[in-house]
Parts: sequence; structure tokens; C-alpha cells
Amino acid sequence: MATKTQDAIALLTADHRAVKKLFKAFDAARQPRDKHGIYLEIRGALEAHTTLEEDLFYPAASEASSELVAEAVKEHDVVAALLSDLEKLDPDEEDFDATMKVLTESVEHHAGEEEAELFPKTRKALGDDQLRKIGEQMAARKHKPAHSRSRSAA
Repeated sequence: MATKTQDAIALLTADHRAVKKLFKAFDAARQPRDKHGIYLEIRGALEAHTTLEEDLFYPAASEASSELVAEAVKEHDVVAALLSDLEKLDPDEEDFDATMKVLTESVEHHAGEEEAELFPKTRKALGDDQLRKIGEQMAARKHKPAHSRSRSAA
């Protein structure tokens, strides 16, 4: 039975929702070991999401708004720096929770801007067929083993 391919925007929005749930799980966690495990899930999800956006979605979305794409890439840089900071902290340190709070706020702001501004403009500029094709590429990439990248963000 064939399944209908989601378009790129639907896939990215689903990623946003999944990361938001992970942030809530982090907030609810009390033990440093649990927090660290959830942080690792968040980091992995953000790295995968960033790769898809920067490699596949943003080049096409630039047709709709190169300014919004440039801003989104800068926001990815901020998130990458926060993830780098978190790598240097132990989960039982007070700074770990504070940095995770800033990461959460940064990612939620970024996702909100994409969903409110970039995604609608991109849908209008590219159309459903092109977004489905990008979605197919993104889905195929998600199912391949992760490759190492020097960047990591949302």
C-alpha cells in the first residue's frame, strides 16, 4: 500500500512539534541523568533537522525570501553555540538548566518565525508539487544513517 508523501513544510513542522515535546520532557525531568538523556535526544533531533533545512529546504525557500532564510541560518548559529556550551557542562550544574532554558526559547522563537513567516511565503512561491519533491528528499535523507557535520542547530 502506497503512502502519501508529506511535503517539506509538513515534515519540518512535525520536527518542531517533536522537539517541543522533548523540551517539555526535559523541564519535567528531575534527575541529572534523565536530563542528560533528554538533552542528547534534543541535540540529535536539532542536528538532523538543521541538516535537512540547510541542505534541502533553505536553498529552495530562498526563492520566497532570502532575507528570512539568512535570518534562520543565523538563528541556527546561535543554537549551535548553545549546544556547544551544553557539551561542556555537567547536567547537575545550574548552568546546564539555564543554558537549556535559553536553547528552548531560541528554538521555539525560530520555529515560530518559520511557521508564521517563512513557511507560508515558501508554500506560495514553490507550490505543492515542489514542496512534495523536497519532502521526498527529506524523508529519504532521514532514513539514511546520519553523517557527521560540523554544524548543529534547529
